[in-house]
Amino acid sequence: MYINRLSLINFKNLAQQEIIFERGINCFVGDNGTCKTNIVDAIYYLSMCKSAIGMSDRQCVLHGQESFVIDGTFINDQQRREQIVCTYSRGSQKVIKRNGKVYERFSDHIGFIPTVIVSPADSMLISDSAEERRKYINAFISQFDHDYLSALIRYNTALAERNKYLKIGSDEQMLLIYDMQLEAAAVKIFERRQEMIERLQPIVAQYYKLLSGDRETVWLDYHSDLTEGSLSELLLASREKDCILGYTTVGIQRDDIHFTIGDVPLRKYGSQGQQKSFIIALKLAQYQIIAEQTGKTPILLLDDVFDKLDEGRVAELISLVSGNTFGQIVITDCSHERMERLLESSGAEYKLFDVTYGKVVE
Repeated sequence: MYINRLSLINFKNLAQQEIIFERGINCFVGDNGTCKTNIVDAIYYLSMCKSAIGMSDRQCVLHGQESFVIDGTFINDQQRREQIVCTYSRGSQKVIKRNGKVYERFSDHIGFIPTVIVSPADSMLISDSAEERRKYINAFISQFDHDYLSALIRYNTALAERNKYLKIGSDEQMLLIYDMQLEAAAVKIFERRQEMIERLQPIVAQYYKLLSGDRETVWLDYHSDLTEGSLSELLLASREKDCILGYTTVGIQRDDIHFTIGDVPLRKYGSQGQQKSFIIALKLAQYQIIAEQTGKTPILLLDDVFDKLDEGRVAELISLVSGNTFGQIVITDCSHERMERLLESSGAEYKLFDVTYGKVVE
C-alpha cells in the first residue's frame, strides 16, 4: 500500500496543498515550524482516523476557518486505487469515507491502510507513564486484529461503568456482572499483548544491533496483573479495596512494558542516542509484524528522527528502509544537503520536497 496523491484544505497551517508522491522514498525538508510534520500527520489521519501527535480535530483546523479536508488516493498491493477522505467541521462529527462510502464506525477502517510512524513524540514511550506504552501496543495490534480492538472497546466500557458504580454502591451481584464482562474481554487482550511482546522482542533486538553496530543488547518485558491469576479471582480479592477507593485497582488497564539495555532500565541509563535507536528498532519490528499479519506493505513515516543520531546510525537507517523489506517511506528533516547526500548514496528512487511555512514545492 502506498499513497499516490494527498490533497489538503485548511488542515493546520496548510490552506490548500496537493502533493504527488513517489512510490519509494519521499523526503520533506525545511526549517522547524514550517509544515513538515503536518504532512505526515495528514497521512496518519487517513490511516488511524486521528492525529498522531494527540491534537484534537478542532485544533487541526486552520486558524480562522471552520473545517478541514484531507483527501488521499492510495494504491494497494494489487494496484487498485482507493480514495480515503477525512472531513471535519466545527460543531459537527468527523466523517471518514472510503471510495465515497461513509464509515459508520471508525474502528472498521483501522488497519485498512497500515501505517507505522516514528516521531519525536515517541520519546514518551520511554520517559512517560505506562499509559503511553499501553496506547502504543493497542494501536499496534488494532491495525491487524479487529477482535482485539472490539475486546478493548468492551473492556474500557465495562471498566468505566464499574468504576462509576463503585462510587455509589457495592452490591455483590452488580459487581459480579461487571467482573464477568471485564473477564471475557481481558483474556483476549492479555493473551494478544503477551504474544506480540514475545514476537517483538527478537526482532527489536536484531534491528537495534544493526543500528548500534552490535554494541548493546535490548530487551522488552511484559508486566500484567493477569500473570498472577484470572481477572475474576483478582477482582474478588481486591473487592474491599475497590469499594473503599471507588475504582478498579486490578486488571489489564495496569499493564506495562519494561525496556532494558544490557541489564539496566533504558529510561534511566540509556543515552538519548540509545533511546532513539531503540524506538526506531521497535517501530521497524512493528512494521515487520504488521506486514506479516496483514499481507500488506505498510507506509513508514519517519518524522524528524535523525536528531540525536550520529551520522553512522542515520546512514544505517536509510540503508535499512531503502531495501526490499520496506515499501513507501515518508521522511521529514531539517537538512536538504544531508538528505540529498544520503538518498543519493542509497540508490533508491526518491522525491525531495522543499517546505516553507504553509507551502510544499517539489
